[in-house]
Amino acid sequence: MSESRENYGDYSVDDEDQITGEDALSGDVLEGEVRDELDHGIVTADHYSTDYGNTPWEEEHRECIDQRQHQEIPEPDPYAVEYDDAEEADDPDGREVGNKRAGRLVDPDQGGGEDTDSEVYGIDAGIDGAGASAEEAAMHIIDDEDNDEDGDEDYS
Repeated sequence: MSESRENYGDYSVDDEDQITGEDALSGDVLEGEVRDELDHGIVTADHYSTDYGNTPWEEEHRECIDQRQHQEIPEPDPYAVEYDDAEEADDPDGREVGNKRAGRLVDPDQGGGEDTDSEVYGIDAGIDGAGASAEEAAMHIIDDEDNDEDGDEDYS
């Protein structure tokens, strides 16, 4: 029962397992040959630090947020992708179709009457003076030559 109190898993509180003075001051540590990097001591710098807060006045008057932000170095974005040219950066997937934005799409008969067409047709009425909805802003005009380059069918 006393054995279970003194051992805690891989840890032991027995005196025989504790490091002694002879082990702590072995020759290889004193001569600078450190086996474990964590056993190596810290050597402080021999020069004056120019950082803010070393003088009593600076300790009383803390840095403002603008001074702290000026000292910050931004971390690189690990997800950022570097592109060769600006055009590739605008459309990295190459999936952007049409380079002209369409305006409001209106039914050819202005929405009046019964819809007898089996196809969906629309006429570009131009960009409205107000802000476009997300659906309208997503619409682009595709030229016929754009379709031919991609090998898509001609729908006109």
